[in-house]
Amino acid sequence: MTPGFNLFFIMRTLTFLFVFYLVFPLFAEGIHSYKQVDEDHQTVINDSNENVLKVVCYNIRFGELASLEEIAEFIKSEDADIVALQEVDVKTNREMAPHQNGKDFITELGYHSGMLTAYAKTIDYSGGYYGIGILSKYPFKQTRKIMLPLPEGAREQRALLIADVELPGRKMITFVSTHLDHSTSDVRKAQVQVINESLKDNPYPVIVAGDFNANPDSPEIKEGMKEWGRACPADYTSPASSPRNKIDYIFYYPIDKWRVGKSDTPAVQLSDHLPITAEMGLKD
Repeated sequence: MTPGFNLFFIMRTLTFLFVFYLVFPLFAEGIHSYKQVDEDHQTVINDSNENVLKVVCYNIRFGELASLEEIAEFIKSEDADIVALQEVDVKTNREMAPHQNGKDFITELGYHSGMLTAYAKTIDYSGGYYGIGILSKYPFKQTRKIMLPLPEGAREQRALLIADVELPGRKMITFVSTHLDHSTSDVRKAQVQVINESLKDNPYPVIVAGDFNANPDSPEIKEGMKEWGRACPADYTSPASSPRNKIDYIFYYPIDKWRVGKSDTPAVQLSDHLPITAEMGLKD
C-alpha cells in the first residue's frame, strides 16, 4: 500500500466517523421523537374513541333565586355535555318568582347555554307548565315521557323524561331526568318500581339523574336502586344554604357499561338545591 493511498484511506475513515457521530444522534433523536409523537397520538385516539360525558343534575326551583342567564352560565362553566333539570317552568306566573313570569325556561336555557333541549310537562301550573328538562350537546334520536304512578298519599303528578342520545362514533345512550314526589316513602317506592320496570331492559346504557326526594338510607334508594351504580358524591344537596339532606342523584345501568370519574357538588347558590356533577365514560 502506497503512503498516498494510506493517507487517503485514513482521511476517508475519519470523515465517515465524524459524519456518523455527528448525524446519528440527530437521527436517533428523530426516531425517538417520532415514536413519542405516535404514542401521544395513539393516546389521543383512544381518548377520542371513548365517550366521556360531563353529567350535571340540577333542581333549579323554578328560577326563584337566580336568572336563567346565571343558571345557563353555571352550566357552561361546568362544560356540561348533558344536563338533567327539575322544577322547570314554561310560561307560568308565580308570585314567588315574578322576574321569571311568562318565560319559557327550557328554550331560554338552551339558547343561553348553546345546548339542545327536551321538555316534559308534569302538571299545568299558574297559566303555564311545570316539569322536567334535559339539555344536551348531542342530538336526540327520540324523546318520550312516562308518567309515574300516583298512589294514595301522592301530592303531585311526576314523570320520567327519557331521551335516546346519539354520541360520537354512532354510540347511543339513554338519559333520563326525573323528580319524585316529596310526600311519602311508599309513594316514591312505587315510582322507583316504575323506573326499574321501564329502564332495566333498555337497549342502550342508561343514566338516570334527578331529585329523588329521598336520603340514601331510605328503602326507595337503598333497596329500590340497589342494582344501579351511583355516580354522584355523597355530599348533602339540600337546602343549598345549609345542606343536611342528600336527595339528588346520578344513577347508571348496567354497572359494567360505565366508568365513573370525578364527581362534585358545586357550592353555587342559584337554587334551594346544590347541583351535582359526574364525569362518566361509556365503555366499548
